[in-house]
Amino acid sequence: MLARYRRGPERAVGLPVVSERAAVTQGTTPAGFPTAALLVLALAVFTNISVEMLPMGLLLPMSRELEVGEGAIGLLVTIFAFTVVASSTTLVRLTRRVPRHLLVTTVLVVFAASCFGSALAPDYAWSVAFRVIGGIVHGIFWTVVGAYAAYLVQPHQLARAVAITSAGGSFAYVLGLPLATLLGQVIGWRWSFALFGVVCLVVAVAVWRLLPAVDHLRDRATTSTGSIALPDPEPGKSLRGVALAIISTTLVMLGHYALYTYISPFLVDHAGVPEAWLSGALFGYGIVGIGAVLAIALWLGRRPTASTLAMMVAGLAAMLALGVSQHVVLTVAAVLVWAFALGALPALLQTRQLQATPERMLQGATAWYTTGFNIGIGAGALLGALVLEAAGVGALPWILFAGLAIALVLVGADALLHRRDVARRAST
Repeated sequence: MLARYRRGPERAVGLPVVSERAAVTQGTTPAGFPTAALLVLALAVFTNISVEMLPMGLLLPMSRELEVGEGAIGLLVTIFAFTVVASSTTLVRLTRRVPRHLLVTTVLVVFAASCFGSALAPDYAWSVAFRVIGGIVHGIFWTVVGAYAAYLVQPHQLARAVAITSAGGSFAYVLGLPLATLLGQVIGWRWSFALFGVVCLVVAVAVWRLLPAVDHLRDRATTSTGSIALPDPEPGKSLRGVALAIISTTLVMLGHYALYTYISPFLVDHAGVPEAWLSGALFGYGIVGIGAVLAIALWLGRRPTASTLAMMVAGLAAMLALGVSQHVVLTVAAVLVWAFALGALPALLQTRQLQATPERMLQGATAWYTTGFNIGIGAGALLGALVLEAAGVGALPWILFAGLAIALVLVGADALLHRRDVARRAST
């Protein structure tokens, strides 16, 4: 996530970061800036997230060929996310002594096997099995890759390093779905999975050749989930702020993935967008999402609370338009507003969580944030499937509307309470 930097001591938040003394004594931190290694990490992140999102873009053709409902294909996203939540902590402990360089390479190879298996799956049950395999290694991947940048650079280079590696995730979140949809239309869903399997193997070779090995046992990371270097937060750290930020994130992600997982049938069946236009519309969604990421870096990150509230209001307006209208032009416009708002909100919400987290709770709070994020993804896809079957695709925007509305109240209340606390401390 991107954040504004102020003068003063920095602390690394979310991304496992070594101390300055440890970074110097490790003997593995290169003197120069390891651009090639960081770009390889960014490529690995992009590939990993794109594979995670493949069923969303391939939902319609997979549903037809596997002879299951669209909701069942969407549940592949839920299964993947819940597998991550259930297995990552245990597997990270079991692999804590495995060299990180070898572990990243191995995870990518297993991910490739999951893709090839999905491409060859004879029925839906086998598709579920291979998604479970992918989910098992996904949690390990994020813990290891999130920490890697901290072992490659000096402390003062960390923000620049994380900006490079996190760009892979940002581009995957906004371009993964339209890319998957386009591939499904051009080469079919099975070949799409096979292609990403090949990409995983190519990235694994690049990791093995270009990514330096690190001595991860010489130092303990400060967190376990992935992050960015952030300055000391403003006064007002509190358990309340941490809890409300995590709950808000979970609600927003739940509503977002309830709709986003089924955006293809929503646009085609509900709004009347021709299926041939689908990949173009989703690429437009992705481009706007990238614009939101840039806006955070240039403007929105300077006032995270106000920007968070503004993006939530914009998202509510977009969901209202999607919920009440089936006009193609209005639908496309609302989808673009949605893309911008939800492209910005995850970073803004994590910034609020980090600013509220007391130093002693840094590791636990960030881990809970990541867990809440994944629960939102998995539960959102599941809830979307249930609503899709019970009420139809036209009801999906109202799930995100409700999530945004509740989160808006929570964030607004937390901001007011924070101001009250600051005023009370100033008066004393």
